[in-house]
Amino acid sequence: MNEKILELLKQVQKPGRYIGGEHNSVTKDWGRPYVRFLLAFPDIYEVGMSYLGMRILYGILNERGDALCERVFSVWPDMEKLLRQWHVPLFSLESKRPLNEFDIIGFSLTYDLNYTNVLNILDLGGIPLRSRDRSDEDPLVIAGGPAAYNPEPMADFIDAFVIGEGEEVIVEILEAYQRNQKPEHRNQRADRKKMLSELAKIEGVYVPSLYEVEYNGDGTIKKFAPKNSAPPIVRKRVVKDLNSCFYPVKQVVPYIQIVHDRICLEIMRGCKHFCKFCQAGVVCLPRRERSREKIVELAKEVYRNTGYEEMSLMSLSSGDHSRIKEIFEELTAAFKERGVSVSLPSLRIEGLADELPELIRRVRKSGLTFAPESGSERLRKVINKNIDIELLARAALEAYKAGWDRIKLYFMIGLPQESDEDLSATAGLIAHISGLRRRFNKGPGFITASIAAFIPKPHTPFQWVSMEGRDVLKARQRFLRDRNPNRKKVKLDFHDLETSILEGVISRGDRRLGQVLEKAWGMGARFDGWGEFFNAELWHEAFRAAHIEPDFYINRARPHEEILPWDIIDIGISKARLLKLSTVNGDSAHLNK
Repeated sequence: MNEKILELLKQVQKPGRYIGGEHNSVTKDWGRPYVRFLLAFPDIYEVGMSYLGMRILYGILNERGDALCERVFSVWPDMEKLLRQWHVPLFSLESKRPLNEFDIIGFSLTYDLNYTNVLNILDLGGIPLRSRDRSDEDPLVIAGGPAAYNPEPMADFIDAFVIGEGEEVIVEILEAYQRNQKPEHRNQRADRKKMLSELAKIEGVYVPSLYEVEYNGDGTIKKFAPKNSAPPIVRKRVVKDLNSCFYPVKQVVPYIQIVHDRICLEIMRGCKHFCKFCQAGVVCLPRRERSREKIVELAKEVYRNTGYEEMSLMSLSSGDHSRIKEIFEELTAAFKERGVSVSLPSLRIEGLADELPELIRRVRKSGLTFAPESGSERLRKVINKNIDIELLARAALEAYKAGWDRIKLYFMIGLPQESDEDLSATAGLIAHISGLRRRFNKGPGFITASIAAFIPKPHTPFQWVSMEGRDVLKARQRFLRDRNPNRKKVKLDFHDLETSILEGVISRGDRRLGQVLEKAWGMGARFDGWGEFFNAELWHEAFRAAHIEPDFYINRARPHEEILPWDIIDIGISKARLLKLSTVNGDSAHLNK
């Protein structure tokens, strides 16, 4: 290890974030003619190492004989300060190489408030922030992930976006890069202009520089104009068969505790419920399952390679898997003697009435979570949240009976058509679920009610509606606080309104927001999703400096005929279909085909 880097690591909190060398990590010979790929996650190691998508891509690339893949994460402020003071470029975990020595840097965009961290990683790595300022000597910067379904706010900084699922497209990008390297100089970078033109031909790849955006006088988009034969619409990539696609059985085991410090086993993609506010439920369609046999096989193999004592069966709604009871029982039996627990982090109670007592008895008592979103049946119908409150109450009773004393509930405020009566129903439901524990001659249950502000996300049936203003949202928070008589047992955990509003602006923004992001980063914005770092006034100043009004993006209902910044992306459901679904309480079964 470079002596300067070693000295740096002696002076920072948690050097385990930066040292690499973990069990199952891969280090390859830089002397060989590999395409050098760096996976970058714009948050700290503990968060990024919990993201399954990054583990999948790391495994795919490192299993190939023509590529090497390493990792980098956002650095904590103490490390950033030292890197800048000592003029040390940000480096990868595996080989400690500076970022600008890699051929391709791929960012995972999972959260809109991480965008300033993307800029910080690029700057610390010696890479020009804006795509237009990079030459053939600079790495190709690509990005994908859940937040990339509206790529426009980051269009100035990313050379190419991967839209959709990455297992297949990442290999096609790698092969396109190889084709554009000079045959006589395999270790030299590919021609940037030719490379971008070829990437645009790959299904699921969006190259922002190949599109001109024109605006009307009122700030709305007039048109997207493709250049150089770029496709007029970019269709998301979908992996059709989960059984045959790659899954990382040799997952890296960190030295330090991470957020999800367990085996994360993906059992299904997509969701059958189609809640109108839920972006993930739309963009992850169609719904696909891994088979019971494949899930059990993968579980055993990942365990052999990692030794974790907890396994989480992941999906948007794990209880909806057609074989979930059998999977749960088989895995529980297989790992019982080894002391490995199996958990269902996204359990929905619909369709599991008969299995509830047994499932609740077996799930670890670290916490039981349900998401009714509203206590009002009327409002749940508006948002198409089909949850049986009687079954929810039964689940709570079963949990209290099995010895649980706390439950977590998720709600939203600011939903379309919300009234004081709906809010009163939410307060009443929280009190009711807490009070059910008294039936067992015990005190009320501990309830944590996590309450977020509704954000009308792109590609959802609610994408045309406005977000409530901060004064209305503050009033609704006060309304719920005033109706919480048992504050010792019921905690109302409200999401910070300023961060929610900023998330709404960025998630619904166009490429003009790039100048706001750059200004905010230049003024010191980092880790904007972290309460201790977020500075609302800094962001207000960045918007003022860029002469952009944030309310334009969130505090107005958008006409149905308006061109939206994310209309360049085809998620597989037409705007006409989304519009129809926004006005009816429809059956969504057809969307899963």
